Amino acid sequence: MSSPIGKSAERATGPGSHAAGSPDTSRGRSRRTLPSPLRHLLFAALGLAAVTGLLFVTGDLTALRLAAVGYTMLAVAGLQLLVGGSGQVSLGHGAFMMIGAYTMTLLVLHQPMLPIAANLLIIVAVSAVAGIAVGAATARLHGPYLAGATLILAVGLPGLTHRYHEFLGGSNGLNIRTAGAPPFLQGVFTDSEWKALVVWTTVVIGLAVLATISSGRLGRRMRALRDDETAAAMAGVPVGKTKVVAFVIASAAGGLGGGLQAYVLGTATPSSFTLVLSLTLLAALVFGGIGSLWGALWAAVTVVYLQIWATDLARSLELGRNVENNLPVVFFGVVLILVLRFWPLGLHGALTRLGSRLRPSTTR
Repeated sequence: MSSPIGKSAERATGPGSHAAGSPDTSRGRSRRTLPSPLRHLLFAALGLAAVTGLLFVTGDLTALRLAAVGYTMLAVAGLQLLVGGSGQVSLGHGAFMMIGAYTMTLLVLHQPMLPIAANLLIIVAVSAVAGIAVGAATARLHGPYLAGATLILAVGLPGLTHRYHEFLGGSNGLNIRTAGAPPFLQGVFTDSEWKALVVWTTVVIGLAVLATISSGRLGRRMRALRDDETAAAMAGVPVGKTKVVAFVIASAAGGLGGGLQAYVLGTATPSSFTLVLSLTLLAALVFGGIGSLWGALWAAVTVVYLQIWATDLARSLELGRNVENNLPVVFFGVVLILVLRFWPLGLHGALTRLGSRLRPSTTR
């Protein structure tokens, strides 16, 4: 008995239908055989086009908020690859953002002629070297021991700014002035919009790289470690090397996010990279959903806009500076508890489940 699909295939390959059927078949085959890096770059270009269009219809304030969503998303996406990909729990991701932020400020202060692209590449290299050092030192650690080691990094690194006060600025940090839109684009983009565009150009390229890694051979090795390290080792996966590589990639993404933050805000201070930041990034990862880069987007949007809304609420009610500083953390904690209570797989898991429930009804 032949199926309707088989009959349609026979009609497509029958006499007189070759010209009409073969283009569709070739297009379908080309879509299926499109290389993973090229496919991810295509999605990145579409995402950048959407952000650029949004910048044209919004003001400077929204542009700065979109930039904050961008560099936060990149940092969370790196942590996503480390925790959701290889199963390594890190409580020191904010420390790598600090490394990137201070690298950016030092480069602008001491090498002002370098273009922003060169600065970002140097930040990636410096953060990767730091990731190699930390990853190699913690490759044999598991569970709470690994979390404790990275916790020490998050707590201790800001103290270096006081030890090297003249070089790193102490508690006041370092302030820089970054260039805005180039002269030939000053009538098209404001300085804030240009900074947001630079951030999102870097972010979509970084996300395309992370997505390609996650869907490739290295990503499969990481997931094998996450599921069962012993079984992965017996299957020939180099456990120590894979762990270090995952840590290096996550560190580079975190450092790049911190460098973009310093580029947008024009400052890098130790108070911005405390343990609270590392815990917030990890909590945001759980909130968005572990295992998908889309979860990093929902996490970044929630972290940025919850902080803005909570701060505006505290100011409108004149609740004082202490309440204003702590209310965003309280709001985020409440939202995180509610999400985990009703959607254990995070916000992206809830949206995926909702989409799977609605899909059959829309196809009938």
